Amino acid sequence: MKGQGRLFDGFLALLALMGVLIAALAVVAMATRPTEVVSAGGDEPGGGGDEIQTAHVSLTEFAIEGDLELKPGEVRFEIHNEGAIVHNIAIDGVGQSDDFNGGEAGNWDAGNLAPGTYELFCAIPGHKDAGMVTTLVVSEDAAGGTGAVHGDEEIDWEELDQAMMDSILRFPAETEGKGNQILEPTIADDGAKVFDITAEITPWEVEPGKIVDAWTYNGMVPGPIIKVDVGDRVRVNVTNKLPMGTDVHWHGIDTPNNMDGVAPLTQPLIKPGETFTYEFDATHLAVGMYHAHHHAQMQVPNGLFAAFLIGDMPLPAGQTISGVTIPEDITLAAEIPMVLYDAGVIGLSLNGKSFPATEPYVLNQDDWFLVHYFNEGLQIHPMHQHQFNGLVIAKDGIPLDFPYWMDTLNVAPGERYTVLTHASDPGVWVWHCHILNHVEKEEGMFGMVTALIVNES
Repeated sequence: MKGQGRLFDGFLALLALMGVLIAALAVVAMATRPTEVVSAGGDEPGGGGDEIQTAHVSLTEFAIEGDLELKPGEVRFEIHNEGAIVHNIAIDGVGQSDDFNGGEAGNWDAGNLAPGTYELFCAIPGHKDAGMVTTLVVSEDAAGGTGAVHGDEEIDWEELDQAMMDSILRFPAETEGKGNQILEPTIADDGAKVFDITAEITPWEVEPGKIVDAWTYNGMVPGPIIKVDVGDRVRVNVTNKLPMGTDVHWHGIDTPNNMDGVAPLTQPLIKPGETFTYEFDATHLAVGMYHAHHHAQMQVPNGLFAAFLIGDMPLPAGQTISGVTIPEDITLAAEIPMVLYDAGVIGLSLNGKSFPATEPYVLNQDDWFLVHYFNEGLQIHPMHQHQFNGLVIAKDGIPLDFPYWMDTLNVAPGERYTVLTHASDPGVWVWHCHILNHVEKEEGMFGMVTALIVNES
């Protein structure tokens, strides 16, 4: 009987072991069986179709474009970074994609999106405020993602050729408004030069038909140029007609600390409807800028920037630099302020305009001219002028002891360069940023391009 009991107990143990093995095999089978597509329709949260939608988005400096109306359900974003710097996309409460360098592409599975309106934005610091934010609508009435693979789309090469030719032939195009106009002062009883500046939101035509709500000084982008002489007493009355507070920082200009323009450290915030007066002496030669410092990530990209010049930059007359002799009696045919920008509602532009609305500069053969580059953008711009080498004579308004020749000049955010150029050869010469997607896209030429037209003498 004892032997039979032991046999029975062994049998029970064997059954228990078989049960464990069967359970384990069931788990393995569940794990290795083909995955089923879970329907997002019916009573499931989000509703919608029976498969994952593919939504295509392209990222540039600084915009998000693509499939922005989707049906509820599982969404996979196919992301193409067509810009020059790193970008990503994110949705609050949903998640964020990987970062993609310029030219890279990849996918982000965002999961099950319920009906509603979402904010789709780039989560790289500063990029959202620079304009990389848009609205994603998820609804049953939406067309849904295209499902096409970007790289597999058939390219119409003739259409691309024609688009580029047509865009170039539209230059120069007329638009309303012109920035960089000299602001004439009034002279106070104490001899101070008085300038009146109003900050307000006004319509601005960046390119033909593209009118944006720009944040402007005196209704123009860039704002009016303030130009004074060394030794002048300067008084600037700034009136705020914006919906939020502001201030003005004098970038590259020596001022007393309480005139530096950084609320609340050096002054009270200029609230809507208020006026604040800045006053200081123009103590030295300068190629500076003035722009908002309060919420600058919003106000400056949308237009609140301008040039401030003190005195005249000395020219290297009579000097021989790298085998080229500058005339003793050199006179300037033109002095060109060129403000570079790439963000906000203004976007990629020269002096507040995008090609073909950029201004051509017309000179005569053998003219000498001076260019002041101002970078009020968020990224570097290598400026290239076809045919002509330029002589860099000053950096940030400071004359160089050793000027140098170049044909492409990197101008970083906040920098100013002063370049002397001899228009020696007649023709129409292109002048542009050499980050190529700042000047060309599938629809043709745009953005940071203009031309130097040299008439034959």
